[in-house]
Amino acid sequence: MSVEIYTPRAFHRQAHDALGNPQIRSNFRRAMDGLMTKRRDVFSDWDLETLRDLGANIRLRALAKLPDLLEQLETNCEANGIRVHWAEDGEEACRIVRELCESHGAKAVIKGKSMVSEEMHLNAHLEEAGIEALESDLGEYLVQLNDQTPSHIIMPAIHLNTDEISDIMHEKTGIERTRDVDTMTAAARTQLRERFMNADVGVSGVNFAVAETGTLCLVENEGNGRMTTTVPPVHIAVTGIEKVVEHLRDVPPLYALLTRSATGQHVTTYFNMISSPRKPGEHDGPKEVHLVLVDNGRSNIYQDNELLDTLRCIRCGACMNHCPVYTRVGGHSYGTTYPGPIGSILMPHMLGLEETKDLPTASSLCGACGEVCPVKIPIPDLLVRLRREAVGEGRGNVPGAGVKRTKKEAAAWKSWQWLATHPSAWRTSLLMAGKLRGLTPTRFGPWTQYRTALKPAKQSLHALVKSHRRDRDGEDNS
Repeated sequence: MSVEIYTPRAFHRQAHDALGNPQIRSNFRRAMDGLMTKRRDVFSDWDLETLRDLGANIRLRALAKLPDLLEQLETNCEANGIRVHWAEDGEEACRIVRELCESHGAKAVIKGKSMVSEEMHLNAHLEEAGIEALESDLGEYLVQLNDQTPSHIIMPAIHLNTDEISDIMHEKTGIERTRDVDTMTAAARTQLRERFMNADVGVSGVNFAVAETGTLCLVENEGNGRMTTTVPPVHIAVTGIEKVVEHLRDVPPLYALLTRSATGQHVTTYFNMISSPRKPGEHDGPKEVHLVLVDNGRSNIYQDNELLDTLRCIRCGACMNHCPVYTRVGGHSYGTTYPGPIGSILMPHMLGLEETKDLPTASSLCGACGEVCPVKIPIPDLLVRLRREAVGEGRGNVPGAGVKRTKKEAAAWKSWQWLATHPSAWRTSLLMAGKLRGLTPTRFGPWTQYRTALKPAKQSLHALVKSHRRDRDGEDNS
């Protein structure tokens, strides 16, 4: 079966294809409408803005102390028996995980849901080393069976409807076709249960890493996260360095915001707190726990006082659920690990603007993403900042700054600047533009595909005011 490869360079073509696919549009429209309604209803009895302020302040405080908190996290994790590893980029993180697996002779890895592992392309790396990596989250399991990548950071298979899921399960696992969700879920759990028991290593993500106690918090609904972190003899947690929080008391407000913003739930089915490997006398849990802290461009973001806000994200996906672009073209159109508004401000740092130059403009700037963000990331402002970086002179803080700048456009703005600072030339140019308005082209590239071309007015506003005054004065004299 041929697997379609999505890349951020091909965003426009991929988005166009998605818009022409009624099934994709229907799947996303139905799912997003439901998620938006659930979020609105679950926050109806809460002082939402106060809670958002609290969440934003917790994240800002953690980021302000990030270097110190990371050292504190390492110290407390090591004291608890959790071994900490540092990775500068995704390649180094993959190497660390692979070497840990090889040191235990691992041939099979079971994975809980982890967007950082997707960011690292961990599955492909392990498979190249002869180590099978199987996703245990139901959505991740489905897209893995279908040779796809997640289309949403919370609900990886949200682009699939019931019939499509039934076909995948039938073709890949042999179960009878059915539209009964419980039957398909039970079949997947039965198939995965044996893999949990036989896995040599379990890999998971981390939602919150508590510096104060050296605790790794994992939020999930299916129980696969708990199985991944307790059944195999070795547990490896991978996370971005920005996931650290200062105190254990910081977790409940963020947890309340995360679950309600992501799926409209008051709480998830499982909330796991991992503070150590199995201790003497305990009957379950891994013998070893490792934490891999992944940078992968985050330190560069941290150096910019404005773009730093990107690191507040708690990965709830609310910005995607409310984005009029994402809800119509879906996650695969972006061609990146993190799609939607948050991906459009995060992925340029990881991949560079050369690869992602179209993502900051994949937004109507309606502001919905900023309004629903539970930690008040000013996403529209950051999109504008990245657009400015893309067309600037190449001196920005984002890799590939200036990639969309052209000599023709730069010359046009220089001419505009000169005219705007020379009044006589400005007045002359306006006069000539009005007289020659009939020569204005009717097509201006994509802009006029759905719009009428603009023409200069016959007279400038100043000229009209002067004419009106002359007419008025003439009437007064008469």
